[in-house]
Amino acid sequence: MNKYIELIKQNIGACGYNACVVTFGCQQNEADSEKLRGMARAMGYDIVYDVKDADLIVVNTCAVREHAELKALSTIGQYKHLKAKNPDMLIGVCGCMVAQKHRVDELKNSYPYVDFSFEPSSLDRFPEILHGVFNQKGRMFSLGENARDISEGIPVLRESDSKAWVSIMYGCNNFCSYCIVPYVRDRERSREYRYVVEEVTELVKSGVKEITLLGQNVNSYNGGCTFAELVEKLSAIEGDFLIRFMTSHPKDVSDELVAAMAKSPRVAKHFHLPLQSGSDGILKIMNRHYDREHYLDNVKKLRTAMPDIALTTDIIVGFPGESDEDFEATLDILREVRFDMIYSFIYSPRSGTPAAKMENQVPQNVKSERMQRLLEVQNQISLEKNEEAVGKVLRVLAEGPSKNDSEVFTGRTETNKLVHFIADESCIGKFIDVKITRAEPFNLRGEIIK
Repeated sequence: MNKYIELIKQNIGACGYNACVVTFGCQQNEADSEKLRGMARAMGYDIVYDVKDADLIVVNTCAVREHAELKALSTIGQYKHLKAKNPDMLIGVCGCMVAQKHRVDELKNSYPYVDFSFEPSSLDRFPEILHGVFNQKGRMFSLGENARDISEGIPVLRESDSKAWVSIMYGCNNFCSYCIVPYVRDRERSREYRYVVEEVTELVKSGVKEITLLGQNVNSYNGGCTFAELVEKLSAIEGDFLIRFMTSHPKDVSDELVAAMAKSPRVAKHFHLPLQSGSDGILKIMNRHYDREHYLDNVKKLRTAMPDIALTTDIIVGFPGESDEDFEATLDILREVRFDMIYSFIYSPRSGTPAAKMENQVPQNVKSERMQRLLEVQNQISLEKNEEAVGKVLRVLAEGPSKNDSEVFTGRTETNKLVHFIADESCIGKFIDVKITRAEPFNLRGEIIK
């Protein structure tokens, strides 16, 4: 990688070229895009955030839903006129979408102004592929490579001075029947724990206050120690910071992890534990490898060890074969667990997954009606959970002004609740105390305690 970074620096010299990375999808993609920007800057590009100013555009795509792919393709289609104005512009596509042959073929045949692509597992090949495009003066499309060993030392240009993503593993071995991720991000590969500890240590020294560990299933981390042991090692780092992590699979939540969380003041007391369905029958068809009882045992373990922990989850509505009884089982578990928040999705078939070929697809009108009922139940629970915070003083990491009002700032509590408050820029990136004055279903409002 470093060899090609130096070669490209010689290619572009001091020409003042600009690079823009456009990101779709999850937090892992956000983290990957920070590395793409870091490599581009190391190659001599100035980083810009408007494609109109760019000489190099890299689109980092998502494939979790077909809609995400179509949105990315639509965006790429809009760059045709930019290439016409600037024929020397280079356009590349990476991420999960281009780990699929039919999408790569589509880019080759229908998007002739796209110059190159590479898969998520080939992220570190970005400089090499770009060098090839420069020197061969032809298009390059990488596809079908075996998952590579994880490269360390990739340059990173982070979006925030106070918050950071840290990927600890890549890929997935779970093969849930609705999910494309194992097919586009390959098998699980974990970073060695010493590299993770070194990275987090440097981030804390630089003033970062919140570090989120990323993996498709962090509970199955195996980089020379267990995930619980990694949490303990990171908790031992000196400094004032919070550790978060996502995502966890319910089948792999260990007693050791719960204990490590409970005893560490540096681990946020928030656990995102995807449920997907409250029906044992649907969970089995989803290939989730746990049942309702197992999931509730996890909830009990977490709340026994940390009574004030916030629990959030994912729910899929309208999975193939979901009956009224199955859906009622989901509503029932929402009422029993009382999640602080849920992330809910209407099932849509994902080509290439077993669920897309299943019979008994639920009609769209039924899925929409169920989603509405689900949100009505959960929104009331979320409001009631948030109302418990009114009158309390909570520690909040201030992030910056809200999109709609420059005087209203936002931040998040240890339990990951969004808080709005009046402030100025002096608080950005700092932990502050906020007295909660009002609760709403999706956020809290409060006043800074001087």
